[in-house]
Amino acid sequence: MTDAAPPDDPERPPTITPPTPVHAEEDHSHDVPRPDPAAWFAGEREMLRRDNASAALGMVVERDEPGEAVVSMRVRDDMLNGFAITHGGLVFTLADTAFAIACNEDDGVTVAAGADIAFLAATRVGQTLTAHARRRALVGRAGLYDVTITDETGALVAEFRGRSLTTRRSAPGDG
Repeated sequence: MTDAAPPDDPERPPTITPPTPVHAEEDHSHDVPRPDPAAWFAGEREMLRRDNASAALGMVVERDEPGEAVVSMRVRDDMLNGFAITHGGLVFTLADTAFAIACNEDDGVTVAAGADIAFLAATRVGQTLTAHARRRALVGRAGLYDVTITDETGALVAEFRGRSLTTRRSAPGDG
């Protein structure tokens, strides 16, 4: 007998794999472990290459411009809550990632000072969510950003507002 947990063990964390372009009922992506999340999480900036959390959730950076970002994520079965809908914390995380990319416009370290979200529609496994973040205001070191989250049809899923603060810190690895 081994110490390995059986595949159905609820205490064993799921294997994290990149999203694949298949129908939800045909999704076998959990069968093969992904070797390096940072290797396929899109983005040229060091901040994005170090973002293991967003990469592990299968997020893809579609746009990265000063004050604006677009990030998408396909909903997997391990992202569902007890009602078989996308866990709200993961919708928030998608929006937060787009917000972080939009507000980190230069070599400074900008962090969230606060954020709010309004959940407007439920989503399910197989759907693709897209978060579009836009800068609304930047005054000194403080910023205000709106993020709209939609599904693959363009239907509104959630609205997020983030407040940023540019710190005086250097990014990890910047000396």
